Amino acid sequence: MSTPAPTLGRRERNKQQKLERITAAATELFAEHGIDDVTTQQIAEKADVGTGTLFLYAKTKGELLLLVQNAHYAVALETGRTAAEATPDTLGATMALLRPIIECNRAQIENGRTYLREMVFGNPTDSHHAEALRIVGDTENALADILRRDPSIDDNRAAALARIVSAVMFVTMAASVNVEASIDEIAQDVRAQVDALIHA
Repeated sequence: MSTPAPTLGRRERNKQQKLERITAAATELFAEHGIDDVTTQQIAEKADVGTGTLFLYAKTKGELLLLVQNAHYAVALETGRTAAEATPDTLGATMALLRPIIECNRAQIENGRTYLREMVFGNPTDSHHAEALRIVGDTENALADILRRDPSIDDNRAAALARIVSAVMFVTMAASVNVEASIDEIAQDVRAQVDALIHA
């Protein structure tokens, strides 16, 4: 017999509703204008909360971007996992996993690049930053699972390669030289590097 999920009290529901409004407002404004051209005041006004309330959920615009992008990245990772399961060869499966993440990152290029910087240089005690790092860890675990399909790659090498492949993808997406690059160009660049790495 299953136990019903506990219902949230009024205060918890109110907090959840505010978080949802803040997330929706930040999502819309960042997508429309980019993080650099949006103020926390604009987000607070759109979410119908005070600026002080906004800062209870995220202390900086960078943290707000992490809050917004983490949800998108988690969905992209699951999409990639599903595609990778249906792709038999190691390189193809690796790129099937990574392609939705690349697409997610390039939906708004400056937001994507800022998200990657926040992930690397943000405050590790912030819950949104911790969630971003958890998603990176999940991505690396999924990569390692794919790489283990190759009989020539043992567990230790798979884990090491997964970290390198993850770094290759993030650096390729964040690099200033690639600001104008298309999704296909980024994916092709990552694929070439991963191919060279796997067959080294």
